[in-house]
Amino acid sequence: MQDKIDGHRLDGKIALVTGASRGIGAAIARRLASEGATVACMARTLEPDPRYEGTLRDTVEMISSNGGHAAPFKADLSSADDRKKLIDDVHAELGPIDILVNNAAVTFLLPIDSFPEKRFKLMIETQVWGAIDLAQQVIPDMRQRGSGWILNISSRAAVKPVGPPFEAWFATGNSSVYGLCKAALERVSLGMAAELYADNIAVNTLAPWDNVITPGAGAHDLLEGFLIESEEVIAQAALELCSGQPKRLTGRVAYSQALLAEMGISPQALTGGPFP
Repeated sequence: MQDKIDGHRLDGKIALVTGASRGIGAAIARRLASEGATVACMARTLEPDPRYEGTLRDTVEMISSNGGHAAPFKADLSSADDRKKLIDDVHAELGPIDILVNNAAVTFLLPIDSFPEKRFKLMIETQVWGAIDLAQQVIPDMRQRGSGWILNISSRAAVKPVGPPFEAWFATGNSSVYGLCKAALERVSLGMAAELYADNIAVNTLAPWDNVITPGAGAHDLLEGFLIESEEVIAQAALELCSGQPKRLTGRVAYSQALLAEMGISPQALTGGPFP
């Protein structure tokens, strides 16, 4: 493990961020690294995806070139074997995990009357059970070290539709299964927060209320008709939830802009390396 960077909020901490090739995951990885964390950046592949810009190696390079510490890890989170190997590999290479950010997702926006069972199971396995499984694997070390932070990335889609008339996103966005996954993630996170409170382990969910410009959002046509939130905002909010006092800042279903406004904090620019 690399030497600590003096004077930063996450000195000596090991963070695992899933889905860190691009978008929200990459932004959170860079922000955690800028505060001294050594970041295990995980994605399904190390290689470029022809559909999107950005790779896992790009994220690690951005962090390293700015003086931060990061390492890439490849895993398919729909596979139980890959999830176990991921945690084992991070532990062996970097050390016990202090911060877990479950950001990776597999998303299909399809009509509910024809949604395929195979894709339904893949979304549940990756977004819900995968997040629980990774948490189960890191909790023992967090307990032993006396603290820990688990952050699950959610979405406005978790909010239940109200109507009629229904908001266009719910009526025509084919988001029923996606919303189900995020709502389940929020509910289980609140339960985890209660169960792990005595262990000084914080569990929260975080989502942007407005859409963040990411390759994934663009691919799913999720930007039109919504206000846009910068990556810096959700990355800063993630930092606050991954560095606050676990018994004070836990059990939150948080939206990034509202959280920062509540705390009176402005987002800082993303660099990936320690701030002076």
